[in-house]
Amino acid sequence: MSIAPSAVKQVHLAAHFPGVNNTTVWSDPRSESQIDFGSFVRLAQTAERGKFDFFFLAEGLRLRELKGLIHDLDVVGRPESLTVLSALAAVTSHLGLAATVNSTFNEPYEVARRLASLDHLSGGRAAWNVVTSFDAFTGENFRRGGYLAEADRYTRAAEFLQVARELWDSWRSDAVVADRVAGEFVRPGGIGSFRHDGRHFGISGQFNIPPGPQGHPVIIQAGDSEEGREFAARAADVIFSRHSRLEEGRAFYKDVKDRLARYGRRPAELKILPAVTYALGDTEAEAAEHAAQIRKAQVGPQTAIAFLEGVWGRDLSGYDPDGPLPDVEPDLVEGVSKGRAEFRGDRSTTVNQWRALAEHKRLTIRELVIEVTGRQSFIGTPRTVADQIEEFVRTDAADGFIFVPHLTPGGLDDLVDKVVPLLQDKGVFRTDYTGPTLRDHLALPTPRTQEEASS
Repeated sequence: MSIAPSAVKQVHLAAHFPGVNNTTVWSDPRSESQIDFGSFVRLAQTAERGKFDFFFLAEGLRLRELKGLIHDLDVVGRPESLTVLSALAAVTSHLGLAATVNSTFNEPYEVARRLASLDHLSGGRAAWNVVTSFDAFTGENFRRGGYLAEADRYTRAAEFLQVARELWDSWRSDAVVADRVAGEFVRPGGIGSFRHDGRHFGISGQFNIPPGPQGHPVIIQAGDSEEGREFAARAADVIFSRHSRLEEGRAFYKDVKDRLARYGRRPAELKILPAVTYALGDTEAEAAEHAAQIRKAQVGPQTAIAFLEGVWGRDLSGYDPDGPLPDVEPDLVEGVSKGRAEFRGDRSTTVNQWRALAEHKRLTIRELVIEVTGRQSFIGTPRTVADQIEEFVRTDAADGFIFVPHLTPGGLDDLVDKVVPLLQDKGVFRTDYTGPTLRDHLALPTPRTQEEASS
C-alpha cells in the first residue's frame, strides 16, 4: 500500500544532458549525436514522462586540452544552452529548463533578459546555474582574457546575480503602477528603470522585458568551496552538489542548511541535489558488472594517461596505461594540461596517496584512474536503487538527485521505466505535476525582491 505523499519527505529528480567531458560511452552502439536537436528532445521528453523537476544543460566555454590536443573521449560539440532550452520549451509542457551561464564572461543585462525571455516562453520553467571561471586559458576565448583574479570570481558572481535580480525587480516598483494608471504613455524612469553602481558593474537604463511567471528564474549554484557554500546559502534555490556518498552527503547537507538562518531563510528554501550516475541489472552481480563496463568505456588508455599527466605535471606518454604508476616524481611547478582537467591541488600529497592506493589494491594506471574518478553512484536492481535514493533523502543526505546518464539520448529510459514507478509506489515521488512552474515542482517560495531581502 502506498504512503500518502504528504506523510514523507519527497524526492526531487532532475536530468543532466551529458554534454561536457568524457561521461558519454561512445563505444555503445546506442550512443547518438550530442548536438542533433532530436537528442535533446528525446532525453527531455523522457525526463518529463518521469515527472522530473527539470532538465539541466552544462556549459564548457573551452575544450580541455593536453599538450595542445583535445582530450580523448571528450564531447566537443556543445550548443549554447539557452538556445537549446528555448527550443525545448515548445516540445515540453511542465519540465523545468536549467541553463548553465557563466558569470565571469557575460554581462548581467544580457543574461537577465535572455532568462526572463525563457521564463516567458516556457510558462515559468526557467532556471540559471550560476558558474564562475578564473583561468586565463578559458579567458582567451573572450575579449577580457584572463583578467579576473580567482579571489574575485565569487564577488563578481554575487554582484552579477544581484544586478540580474534588480533588473527583474525593476518592473515591481510603485512606479509601474503609477505609469500604468497614467495612460498609454510611460515616463522614462518608470517601468523597468534601474541603476546600479558597484565594484564590478555600473549600469543604468530601462529593462525592456517584464519578469516571467516565476518572478525570478530558479537559481542553481555548483561551488563546493567555503565561498561557494556561503554564496549558495545566501542566494541560491538549488545546489548542484558533488557529494554522492551517504555520510559525506549528510555532512554537506547539514553544513549548508545550517548557514541559511543567518540570511533569514528556512531549510526548505534551498534544495541540495547531488549529481549522480546509475547502473541497473536484474541482479546485484549483473548491475556491478554493468557498472564496471561503463567505467572502463569512459576511461580509455589515452584518457587514463591524460588524467595522470594532469596531476604529475609532466609528459607520461611513454608509460603503459595497463602497467604500474610512474616512478618519477611530479613537477611541482609546470603543468601540461589546460582547461577543466588542470590539477590545482597538492601534487606530491596526491601522488603519494595514489601510489599507496595502487599498491594496496594492485591497480594499474587505468584501474587507478577509474578508482579515483568515481564510480556509478547507484548500482543494483531497480528495487535496491529505489531504496538507496529514498534513504539518501529520508536521512537528509540530499533533497534529491540530478542524474547524469552515460548514453545520449536513451540514458534515462531504464531509470524512468523501472525505478521511478517504485519511488511513486513508496509515496516519495509525484505521480503527476501539481503546478505549472519549476518553483511549484521544487516547492520553492516566490522570490523576494531586493528591498524585501535587505529588510
